[in-house]
Amino acid sequence: MHTGGGDRASYYRHCGPKPDADEEESRLRDAIQRAALENRKYGYRRITHTLRAQGWRVNHKRVARLMREDNLLAIRKRRFVPQTTNSKHDFEVAINVARRLTCTAVNQLWVADITYVRLGRVDVFVAVVMDAFSRKIVGWNLGPRLITDLALTALKNAIESRQPAPGLIHHSDRGVQYASDTYLDLLLQHGMIPSMSRPGNPYDNAKCERFMRTLKQEEIHCFEYKDMEDLRAHLDVFFDRYYNATRLHSALGYQSPDEFERHMAAATKPEIPLAPSVSFSRQEEIYPPDVRP
Repeated sequence: MHTGGGDRASYYRHCGPKPDADEEESRLRDAIQRAALENRKYGYRRITHTLRAQGWRVNHKRVARLMREDNLLAIRKRRFVPQTTNSKHDFEVAINVARRLTCTAVNQLWVADITYVRLGRVDVFVAVVMDAFSRKIVGWNLGPRLITDLALTALKNAIESRQPAPGLIHHSDRGVQYASDTYLDLLLQHGMIPSMSRPGNPYDNAKCERFMRTLKQEEIHCFEYKDMEDLRAHLDVFFDRYYNATRLHSALGYQSPDEFERHMAAATKPEIPLAPSVSFSRQEEIYPPDVRP
């Protein structure tokens, strides 16, 4: 190969990485490390979107490579999950009216669930209520026992913070906490429609199940808590200042729930409220073409 009269070493120095490229990669690594520290256990995709919002022109493959080299990729742990609900009871079970519902605004569908946290040698329990449209946690409660009041207080907190209009659908599993007369009375008192998952089908409450996994991966498995009050303080920060306020959600176009709600409120005309829609797999057989939804 002709090198224009120079020696081979000079040629490869000319074709090798430029100092500017090395400096740019160093600055990118620094930005990635800062984003990873500020955003707890973000994976490479969310870090990529965070960097793009800061003005970096990077793709997720490059970010993944640099995070892998710097040992910043999150390690996901699988742990045994004890049963948190008991569906073997004598209370009436609501039909699943949320299964085919497509939300178009907040306060149309809330989903609720309960998970456990290992605190020392005992399990304590966290009940949450999520707005299915924005993925925002609108109510939660922490307690030492798996009783109806645990879920009931979370629901009361959600009602107090959101003040929903009648007609909201509340979806949960078939656990005794959600099927109890006390819980159902509070739903009906505020004009809410109860809905429950089909037996043995966790996908009916997939949004809340996915959130519980995020809670475990990005909070519970990252800390050792001294006591119940220490855990409560951590959860308060996690829900209000991290998950709702800043955590990016791929399902929301990589916005946080709070940001997504603000954008949707600004884009929606208040005088023309959007009603939720319901789809049916056999609607082509039920309706003739001229009246089909």
